[in-house]
Amino acid sequence: MNTQYVDRLSRTDRDMILTLVPEAVRVLDLGCGDCSLLGELVAKRQVRGTGVDINGEQLVNGLVHGINVYQGDLDEGLVDFPDQSYDYVILNQTLQVVKNPLLVLNEMLRIGRYGIVGFPNFAQWQLRRGLFFGGRAPKSPSLPFEWYDTPNIRVLSIRDFFDYCRQQRIDVVQARYLMAGRWVQRFPGMVLTNLLAHIGLFVITRAS
Repeated sequence: MNTQYVDRLSRTDRDMILTLVPEAVRVLDLGCGDCSLLGELVAKRQVRGTGVDINGEQLVNGLVHGINVYQGDLDEGLVDFPDQSYDYVILNQTLQVVKNPLLVLNEMLRIGRYGIVGFPNFAQWQLRRGLFFGGRAPKSPSLPFEWYDTPNIRVLSIRDFFDYCRQQRIDVVQARYLMAGRWVQRFPGMVLTNLLAHIGLFVITRAS
């Protein structure tokens, strides 16, 4: 697996998420890994943060830096967290790797007033080209993995995500799209957005 690329991608996502989270709010980071994002949010946005990850060894870094951590499996739900106990719940680059994504999305909006969801867009044009012309498992700058070492088990597009939000009465409050290494707020229409964006990053909430 291209760990250098994954680190660089994570850095790009974190920079954008730092601009989306207000100061001094309560944040729950699902699939937090080594808590590096939470650490930055605490230092730069003065949030009160908790990280959740299935890998206890990863969470040690958070403990060392004084961050609240919780070892748990997102696919089993988060019953230990009360309704609306956080302002923001982050699910970045995790939706496509869980077994029960609908459960995880429902849980994040039960626990938090707002959710921040980021995922690779599997309908991006380089992926379509690779599959159509190459006849192989597609790869792109945001998805550089071979078929045998990819962490992704769910294949979704930006259009799929918007369709799901409409069906579930979820409002997309803000949207950011990564294209050619640059974050933009909107493209001219869903067709081009779905075709050109490598990654979608969204702030969502339950419709009132």
